[in-house]
Amino acid sequence: MQVRDAMSPTVLTVGPGHTIRQVATQMAERNIGAAVVRDPDAPGPGIITERDILKSVGAGQDPDTELVADHLTSDLVFATPDWSLEEAAAAMARGGFRHLIVVEHGDVLGVISVRDIIRCWSQDGATSVMGEQGAG
Repeated sequence: MQVRDAMSPTVLTVGPGHTIRQVATQMAERNIGAAVVRDPDAPGPGIITERDILKSVGAGQDPDTELVADHLTSDLVFATPDWSLEEAAAAMARGGFRHLIVVEHGDVLGVISVRDIIRCWSQDGATSVMGEQGAG
């Protein structure tokens, strides 16, 4: 199975001037753990995750005044849609992160998370087990 099969093509995109609270609210409404950050002055997209927000709030910073620009990750590893799920999982494990932005020809196509990979692998496993049980 490939990244294109597991990624979420619906991406929340925010700007660096959004507050932590604004992004947290939008992420909570959509039940997602990361947002792509587009800054016209940056060479590529960044990402802000629920962990980044948690660190900010946990440090006592005001989510109404803290800006995404000060909490995003811009030095990213990007996945391509034709990567295997194993390649994506390995990249996440090496980098210590739970989300990858999926790009092709410089365009953001989606985001894949550890949860997406687990969902696909558990569905495959359930299908395999059910097939083996029915084969008896």
